[in-house]
Amino acid sequence: MIVRDFNDIVASEKSRVVSDAKWTSVRMLLADDGMGFSFHITFLEAGSEHTFEYKNHFESVYCMQGSGSITDLATGETHAIKPGVMYALDKHDRHVLRADEELVMACCFNPPVTGKEVHREDGSYAAPEDLEDA
Repeated sequence: MIVRDFNDIVASEKSRVVSDAKWTSVRMLLADDGMGFSFHITFLEAGSEHTFEYKNHFESVYCMQGSGSITDLATGETHAIKPGVMYALDKHDRHVLRADEELVMACCFNPPVTGKEVHREDGSYAAPEDLEDA
């Protein structure tokens, strides 16, 4: 059984807290935990806009707090994001995520991230096998 406290991770396990352009992700589960997915609590700053395309991962996201929107760049369709809304990037969808207020999101990635990933210029993470030497 794996039991972790979000507050303990933030206070003492800095390798599990990853920040980039106007977002912070607390990685509660990573690939080396052996669960087949990773689980993160991610905070997106109010007023921020992010373009992502996870070419090597599937992601599902549940909004716990805040408001914003997500736009599917293939279709142009925009959906409101607010507490209780979930979206799943089942086609490696290129998208724009906007935070009108600070967004607090619970995120799952498959395959799981290792914790070494950073967003590449195209908004994706490298495939897990490309990180072995990272």
